[in-house]
Amino acid sequence: MNRRQFLYGTTAVAMPVLVGCDNNDDEPIVIIDESYPVGPFGATSTAEEVTLGLDLTGKTAIVTGCNSGLGLETMRVLALRGAHVIGTGRNLEKASKACSSVSGKTTPVALELSNLDSIVECADTVTKLGYPIDILVCNAGINTFGELELVNGVERIFAVNHLGHFILVNRLMPMLKKAKDSRIVHVSSRSAYMQAPEVGIDFDNLRGEGVFDYWEAYGRSKLANALFSLELAVRLEGSNITSNALHPGLVQTNIARNAPIMLRKAFDWFGEYIAKTPEQGAATQVYVATNPSLNEVSGAFFEDCNAVNVIGDNFLFDKPMAEQLWSTSEQMAQGYLIAVSYTHLTLPTKA
Repeated sequence: MNRRQFLYGTTAVAMPVLVGCDNNDDEPIVIIDESYPVGPFGATSTAEEVTLGLDLTGKTAIVTGCNSGLGLETMRVLALRGAHVIGTGRNLEKASKACSSVSGKTTPVALELSNLDSIVECADTVTKLGYPIDILVCNAGINTFGELELVNGVERIFAVNHLGHFILVNRLMPMLKKAKDSRIVHVSSRSAYMQAPEVGIDFDNLRGEGVFDYWEAYGRSKLANALFSLELAVRLEGSNITSNALHPGLVQTNIARNAPIMLRKAFDWFGEYIAKTPEQGAATQVYVATNPSLNEVSGAFFEDCNAVNVIGDNFLFDKPMAEQLWSTSEQMAQGYLIAVSYTHLTLPTKA
């Protein structure tokens, strides 16, 4: 674990004072990108506040990982505003329990992102429902905080956080195209530019070929979320679909349930002082998914409800890397993609 990872991971939770006093010039600087619409909301805004007055009646949204944390709050608020929300959980029991806990129209669907057949079944189930998809929030994610694990020959964090959503988005593309206007929202993280490997996506280490570090693995997967969104925006240019990525903030969720005990205890002690609530954490993804001012915004990266630029060493907007990631993801997902016409390609059909 290098210094930057330590500061962002353990020290950011256990010793926030030290992070606040760190003046390392190498740390990226985040500024609002005023080339995009700048809204009135910020770090303390909630998902309810950013959707106040919106009527989403008649719209259909999908939220992956709806059973807890950001996903549950995102589903709750979208349903509150009138949307029909299809909520996915790792099994139907989890999804059903979450959907029944919120008011409004919801439909539970099972989705285990580490199981490629489950992704296909989920997409087929959603397609058979027949609703055009107006909003797709790729929210589900993991951090193992453990040793290297492979699923389908791919490092587990990368497989779940990126590859699973890559397949899901592709297979749902026909239903996204049926909506008048559709938005794909990728829940990335500041880890994409704070914890990723120094080279960005280390393509020669996605199958466990090299040294494994779970902090870097998580950062790599979150960078992949951002780059997938970027390349998708390019390929969907001129269509009715937009694609944007975001950092929700450090949020009090259960994603760290498998973290080392010191980190979990530190978060228990300091979390309320340094982290957002789920209501605040869900604000940015709900804002990106619904705000009318963003109708034509695509390929941006958002933090605290505004599009941002990140100054310093990072790969958030590296187009060649995004193209290579797309090609690599195609190879990894071979046999699980459907034929979809984008601006520059047609994906191969499942044999």
